[in-house]
Amino acid sequence: MSDGPERYPHDVLVVGAGGAGLRAAIEAAARGASVGLVCKSLLGKAHTVMAEGGVAAALAHVDAKDTWQVHFRDTMVGGKLLNNPRMAQLHAQEAPDRVRELEAWGAVFDRTRDGRILQRPFGGHSFPRLAHVGDRTGLEMIRTLQDRAVATGITVYMECTITHLMSRPDRVRGAFGYWRTTGEPVVFPAKAVVLATGGIGRAYEVSSNSWEYSGDGQALAYLAGAELIDMEFVQFHPTGMVWPPGVRGLLVTEAVRGEGGILRNKDGERFMWKYLPEDRRNEYAATDEEAARWVEALSAGRPTDARRPPELSTRDNVSRAIYTEVREGRGSPHGGVFLDISYLPPDHVRRKLPSMYEQFKELADVDITAGPMEVGPTTHYIMGGIRVDAETGATTRPGLFAAGEVAGGMHGANRLGGNSLSDLLVFGQRTGAAAADFAVTQADASYVDPAAVQSAAMELAAPLEGPAKAAGDGGESPYRLHEELQSVMQSHVGIFRTKDDLDEAIGRIGKLRGRWPSVRISGGRAYNPGWGLVYEVRNMLIVSEAIARSAKQRRESRGAHSRLDYPELDPKWAKLNSVVRLKGDAMEVATSPVPAVPDDLRQLISEELS
Repeated sequence: MSDGPERYPHDVLVVGAGGAGLRAAIEAAARGASVGLVCKSLLGKAHTVMAEGGVAAALAHVDAKDTWQVHFRDTMVGGKLLNNPRMAQLHAQEAPDRVRELEAWGAVFDRTRDGRILQRPFGGHSFPRLAHVGDRTGLEMIRTLQDRAVATGITVYMECTITHLMSRPDRVRGAFGYWRTTGEPVVFPAKAVVLATGGIGRAYEVSSNSWEYSGDGQALAYLAGAELIDMEFVQFHPTGMVWPPGVRGLLVTEAVRGEGGILRNKDGERFMWKYLPEDRRNEYAATDEEAARWVEALSAGRPTDARRPPELSTRDNVSRAIYTEVREGRGSPHGGVFLDISYLPPDHVRRKLPSMYEQFKELADVDITAGPMEVGPTTHYIMGGIRVDAETGATTRPGLFAAGEVAGGMHGANRLGGNSLSDLLVFGQRTGAAAADFAVTQADASYVDPAAVQSAAMELAAPLEGPAKAAGDGGESPYRLHEELQSVMQSHVGIFRTKDDLDEAIGRIGKLRGRWPSVRISGGRAYNPGWGLVYEVRNMLIVSEAIARSAKQRRESRGAHSRLDYPELDPKWAKLNSVVRLKGDAMEVATSPVPAVPDDLRQLISEELS
């Protein structure tokens, strides 16, 4: 320790080894950059593996009418036009090539009868568009990208947590963290840093997200001076497990509904029809018979003129519908609703949904080929994130880039299922290329400010070595702070929001942030989960405050943001993104205009703009 922390300089440092991080690292290395890839867990255990249903791309293998223009329109309509239109355009145009590239690298997709990549329908998509591998698509994506990255020779740093970005007035110059296995600090000087750390789900009690999703990238960027946008838009996936309690919130893929799953309340009513938006009802089947024809055609692998079932409405709408059914007393015994696909042949269900079959059989002792599942909304994804340039993934801080869920702008007010995986591929590739190009313009990467490293090391060690600041038990417990934060977010910043609830949440989050400097933990540095939680709680407090303040500012209901006191869309807010930035020691929340839709794209969404 006398010589300071270990140092590993690189041209490009990628923080996060999910789909976006891996794709960015592969692209940067392909352009000749020295690339370091840091992951908080082990390589291959990224949360991307939990994306089960498929990757959205207008390949037009099942329905020849699908095009990138239709995909663009669906994405913008699903996002309530708050999307960055250039990001939505690039995503729709480039997703097919990124999927074919993944196939060329060895990804094994399900196939049509003539041998092409099979595609399934998902909510909000006009055509069957999701290329898939049963219901294990994310796992196959990570396997393929991981193999490619290792073969490329990228240096991987596993079980390493980044706690600080090394910033100077001119730009970000690297990162500081520690090895989870030993607790020893480590510095990564870098010419460019790419954040690909995923979402914020652990800020809520009920979540489909894994333990890694603690808002690390969003908070690190915010503390380094970058801007966040649209943080109020948190997606609650309609279908998580509700029983038994130990697996509450575990994801039940939208592929179940994409393959024909039916939602019913305790009275057996197929309730989604009554929750369809008035202006979109003509897109959905009007009767059980029409919905059944659609499912029959889907199972046979052929196009149909029948409209899609009401269960394939957008995720925000289905989540609100389930929440309302439960709140009004029509829920299942354990506080959800019933999702039933048992009317289809058992062999078909097991072939199409092998993970769901095994998950319910093992964890809930439910055979989904013989009876319904109990499901309910679970915190799943955040549409907001770090503000980035559409073309390059560059943030508002030079030298800092972001891709994947940690970045905002692509999905607007609500993400369509399957768009997350194609987002990872398209913008992972673009961001990796831009970071490598930026690195070429920079001087030697080995220097970082010794004073900044020393300050980060002292802050890192404080919970272990500093004097207790709270009476009684020797200091604040990070576990207690985390539990209290989750309770606040679940009860006050959930599916439905009000000004009073948001004011209460902001006040309580502020008090929790005031207690955070007094957090103390026992034990040594090596394998100390409490120590890791200290900085994860810091990050979750930042993103939670950003979510609550942005939600209070947006006085309307749009996409995944629903205000009971402002239940309607407000045209004024249709043209404004929320912006969060650090100003002094305080969080500032403002607005900025949504980027204009170019004339050549306006005609694709003219009905929505009118």
